[in-house]
Amino acid sequence: MSQQSSPLLEVKHLVKHFPISYGSLDAFLKKQRKWVKAVDDVSFELYSQETLGLVGESGSGKTTLGRAILMLDPPTSGNVIFKGKNVSSLKGEELRRIRREVQIVFQNPDSSLNPRHKVKEILEEPLNAFGVSGSKDRQALLENSLNTVGLSLESLERFPHQFSGGQRQRIAIARALILNPNFIVLDEPTSALDSSVQAQILNLLRKIQEEFGLSYLFISHNINVVRYMADRVAVMYAGKIVEIGNVRDVLESPLHPYTSVLISSVPAPDASQKAEKIEVIGETPSPVNVPTGCRFHPRCKYAETVCGTSSPELREIGNGHWAACHFAEDISLGKKSISRELIEAPVQLQ
Repeated sequence: MSQQSSPLLEVKHLVKHFPISYGSLDAFLKKQRKWVKAVDDVSFELYSQETLGLVGESGSGKTTLGRAILMLDPPTSGNVIFKGKNVSSLKGEELRRIRREVQIVFQNPDSSLNPRHKVKEILEEPLNAFGVSGSKDRQALLENSLNTVGLSLESLERFPHQFSGGQRQRIAIARALILNPNFIVLDEPTSALDSSVQAQILNLLRKIQEEFGLSYLFISHNINVVRYMADRVAVMYAGKIVEIGNVRDVLESPLHPYTSVLISSVPAPDASQKAEKIEVIGETPSPVNVPTGCRFHPRCKYAETVCGTSSPELREIGNGHWAACHFAEDISLGKKSISRELIEAPVQLQ
């Protein structure tokens, strides 16, 4: 995949905050409303026919980011630019036209497919929404989408519960493909499946991408899956991207301490090999009360005073490899030693 001068998708300073509801007494007392900072100032680019992996532990904001990009949960602020158009400023019919080109495959097909509808009705739903008429055209689209994901025409008259988990996810993929999109958000598309079926779905997604020239945002917590699927990878922690770059560079030479922690948590394929596990203290911060400065600093073995007072910018360290760490250059050169200055200090919250 060769990056082009003009990206297919640009995400600029995207923010998605959810207000915490409070009762009438709090409102009467004018108690200050708090916010869940699910996505907080995220920027990146995605190019044509590229797969960008998005990794991070549960609660890091990965799914919320994907939904905000598709305007399923419109962002609080920031811009989403798709094919040169600012999607976040579009409404009504203009937004509907863009939606035809962007689709999503959800994590669990059991909840994303209507159990009362036959497969034909499920696949026809996007066609109805976008006014695709003509029985011959519709039938051809139905047949092509099922054939692409490896299902027979007999599937059209069956209900979702009559299929295995892997087959149900194939139906979900067929629904996403039926309008011939350019970009698909894949939100943990294999995490609800058995490992043997996961491999089949991943290979299918790669085949479909090559055949139709698609771009993917592949959301996952599984480092090995991202290594297999992605061209580049972005690492999220507490609502922010802390590292992004070529998948090999990031996973083999991480520049942010949190990325190193994620990688060290992956079990070694050979049980006889003992991979070095990086221990961290504390828990992932609440998205309501995030630490000041670098959000990872209360758990970071390299943390110093500046980490607790100044939020590091996501900056390029070299060769398209970006990191949001005050000491990324020193870490890359092996010059950074362990500091306990802030690890044992109280965590300041904002």
